[in-house]
Amino acid sequence: MPTLKDKSIIVTGAGRGIGATIARALAADGARMVIADRTEDDAKTVAESIRATGGDAVAVTVDVRDRAAVRRMIDTAVASFGRLDVLFNNAGVAQTKPFLDITEEDWRFVTDVNALGVLIGMQEAIKTFRAQGGGGKIINTASIAGKQGYEPLAHYSASKFAVVALTQAAARAFGKEKITANAICPGVVATEMWKIIDKGFRDTGLTTAEDEAFNQFAAGAVLGRPSTAEDLVGVARFLASSDSDFMTGQSLLVDGGMVFA
Repeated sequence: MPTLKDKSIIVTGAGRGIGATIARALAADGARMVIADRTEDDAKTVAESIRATGGDAVAVTVDVRDRAAVRRMIDTAVASFGRLDVLFNNAGVAQTKPFLDITEEDWRFVTDVNALGVLIGMQEAIKTFRAQGGGGKIINTASIAGKQGYEPLAHYSASKFAVVALTQAAARAFGKEKITANAICPGVVATEMWKIIDKGFRDTGLTTAEDEAFNQFAAGAVLGRPSTAEDLVGVARFLASSDSDFMTGQSLLVDGGMVFA
């Protein structure tokens, strides 16, 4: 198993769902964790659960759209653990809207969190990696929607295409400094975010029953079931560890075989 002992890792959007599951798993592997979330109570709950099992974690409240808040988050990691080794940009939002109904406000809401938030996080982490003498890892949460566009998730899809592009651009820009950037592309995962998406399908009249959209999308997985947050842990461990040192610019589909690319 890849070792993460004493690695300093930030996970954003770690108060629940995929982020919380991955943060707990990385902590169990020996990583020292910064649990970052917009909701203070959620971040504290996850951090406390890690400490209760013998791990090392601190909680930070952050809005990833706010550069000063992101800077404080990274500074907290350095102050708490001496350095930053991995930034996992996992925070994200989703919204379901028919293509012609997407407003400028809708666009900014989704892309400011999912794309601008990733850009700010990457920029501030790279500054810290450089100040530490070079080297470091960035992991971004993209999506199958970063590989192909879905309607009525056009602006969400665009934001996740942006995450893939930012991942590739950073890999090219900073590889010679031994700073790597890779992304994970989940499929249909049973999380609170998918409940929001599913409700959006019902609200727009595209489906009528609860979980109907979720089940329709999940049926596209050739492995025969929707994903769980635990399905993403192995790839997250790999990308955070030295086993992935010679890998950068990649966006790995972990979707049960929904998209082949």
